Amino acid sequence: MKLKTVLFFMTVILSTSILKAQPAKFDNVLYGVAYYQEYMPADRLDEDVKMMKEAGISVVRLGESTWSLFEPRDGEFEFSWMDRIVDKMHEAGIKVIFGTPTYSIPAWLWHKHPELLLEYERGGKAYYGSRQNMDLTNPTYLFYCERIIRKLMEHYAQHPGIIGFQVDNETTDRNVNNYDFQVDFVNYLKRKFKTTENLNKVWGLNYWGMTIDGWEELAPRDGITNTGYKLEWDRFKRIAVADFLKWQSSIVREYKRDDQFITQCFMTAVEEVDQVASSELMDVMGVNIYHEQQDKLTGQEIAFGGDYFRSIKHQNYLITETNAQTIGWNSRIQQPPYLGQLRQNVYAHLGSGANMVEYWHWHSIHYGQEIYWKGILSHDLQPNRAYGEMSKTAHELQQIGKKLVNLKKENKVAILFSHDSNSALNFMPFNQGGSPWGPDHNNFYRSTLVNQFHKVLYENNIGVDFILAADPGFEKYDLVIIPALYVASDELLKKIDDYVKNGGHVIMQFKSGFSDENSMVRPMIAPGPLREACGFYYQEFTNFNTLALKDDPFMVGDEDNNVNTWAEYLILETAKPLAYYDHQYFGKYPAITVNNYGKGSLLYEGCMVSDAIQKKIIMKEIEGLKLKTPDQDIQWPLITKSGTNDEGNTIHYFYNYSSESKELVYPYSGGKELLSGENVSKEQTLQLDPWGVVIVEDRK
Repeated sequence: MKLKTVLFFMTVILSTSILKAQPAKFDNVLYGVAYYQEYMPADRLDEDVKMMKEAGISVVRLGESTWSLFEPRDGEFEFSWMDRIVDKMHEAGIKVIFGTPTYSIPAWLWHKHPELLLEYERGGKAYYGSRQNMDLTNPTYLFYCERIIRKLMEHYAQHPGIIGFQVDNETTDRNVNNYDFQVDFVNYLKRKFKTTENLNKVWGLNYWGMTIDGWEELAPRDGITNTGYKLEWDRFKRIAVADFLKWQSSIVREYKRDDQFITQCFMTAVEEVDQVASSELMDVMGVNIYHEQQDKLTGQEIAFGGDYFRSIKHQNYLITETNAQTIGWNSRIQQPPYLGQLRQNVYAHLGSGANMVEYWHWHSIHYGQEIYWKGILSHDLQPNRAYGEMSKTAHELQQIGKKLVNLKKENKVAILFSHDSNSALNFMPFNQGGSPWGPDHNNFYRSTLVNQFHKVLYENNIGVDFILAADPGFEKYDLVIIPALYVASDELLKKIDDYVKNGGHVIMQFKSGFSDENSMVRPMIAPGPLREACGFYYQEFTNFNTLALKDDPFMVGDEDNNVNTWAEYLILETAKPLAYYDHQYFGKYPAITVNNYGKGSLLYEGCMVSDAIQKKIIMKEIEGLKLKTPDQDIQWPLITKSGTNDEGNTIHYFYNYSSESKELVYPYSGGKELLSGENVSKEQTLQLDPWGVVIVEDRK
């Protein structure tokens, strides 16, 4: 960022750096909604509070969306309208999470300072009329942000009803490409690379004669083809988001009480933001998880978001938004949950480690873009099926929430996630169907490669954490799964090598180790520094559609015995082949290998495999490492999750993701089913209703 913006951020952050984030403390599950009395066509605050209290709601989120009412004119502040809401909630015993309203600027600010609106690549620009349309590094924007945040904190921080603060809302870089941001980027490059000579070398700017002799010659992002430039640009955007959120958190931290927390509602598009850096001054992670409903509800999106955000701070997290009735910025996907799904989803979040579940939102909105993103109440604002199911769940949580809060998990399997690899594979996509002459930004790494591994683990009831490539910690895990690690430093690859050598076990995917941390292809035989751990090398690779494996080595049947998209011509050294392609030319090269290395092993997939093959590979590793539990005998559409509660007892959740009743034989020692209060014994048959849940607290 340009110097004055950096100093603006860092002065505030450093001034409060001694006030470190502390884990937020919860003694019960929080269950509630976002609430916007200011959106209502008429004043019905008293009626809403009464309905919430009767339903058993324990928390609401307020304030993050209406800067224009807090500051209707430049420098004029009005809080009485919100005071009334916060006071009413507190009187009713409903806790409040208060948001800073900086993601949607008031009309007067746009009119006075149109220069703070976003400019996009190739001449596009943002217009006023939506949210998240401003450059979050613009000094003018930051000035007004700081002023409104401080005014709100001065007014509300000591209110006894407020338990925490949310900074901004669903923050991303917003695809910023403003001139000021470009200047900031150049200054960042100066600090990182020191000289243009270093930059020319690292990025290979001799290619197509693009060497620069002075920093002023660096071209703007528009039209750039250099992969090193694009990777660093993506990194810088993530840094800008992190700096912005740390800056807001530091201001809030100056005012908040010790018993109040700071959070943010991140999104499950996890590739867009550096969550570790962004949450450095936050006390608890928050995430908005939206998912399919009706017959497409699987719970995997809930589990993915939970597993990822639980791993950021290695503690429980908050669901700041999730489906109430239907979602969508139009009415094309209006699919309200089936009976039981809303309740089941709550317990699915809690089973993954959530300490709070909030819906977006309480009431459906009568105007604007999100008319069909419906809340608990429909547009008639009357009690309905969703309200009834929420009330049933809320009253259950009043009885058993203390048994479910602060669920602790000790997983032995982890997935390594690389933001850089996601970016770099967007710049150089390998999946079929896109143009061979240009980028195909589809986040294939996140949405397909990482997701397949997670889906197989989820459906086979294998608990999993995430490790971030920027700061990996392998030691506590017996098995680490590494999706295509296309961009990685020598240091990271050595950590993987050491992990295996010292007794760890890895499942690794193709393209790993191919490029260094600057997206430069390593000038050595692939897989570069991983060659000894992998036990092979290769010099060629190919795209293809679908091939069978010779002799169905994983015994999955003709329909599933296939691999696709990408293959590396692996030449064995110390590795052993597990499968070969059934192909005239490719058949001489193994598709999947395993190498015993030091005290550990590395299984390598040189191609994309079917879900069925992936399941066989993972389950064989789980069994070989003696990680198999009775949970793996429970078959989809039954899902189970578990953890330890504050009393030291094990909580077992069982979910039925189908419209048919299901049975399962309880495989553990026995305890009490918390929802019914009935005792459960080992090998007792349990009945699960369609879209139902059973929760057993196992005896110590």
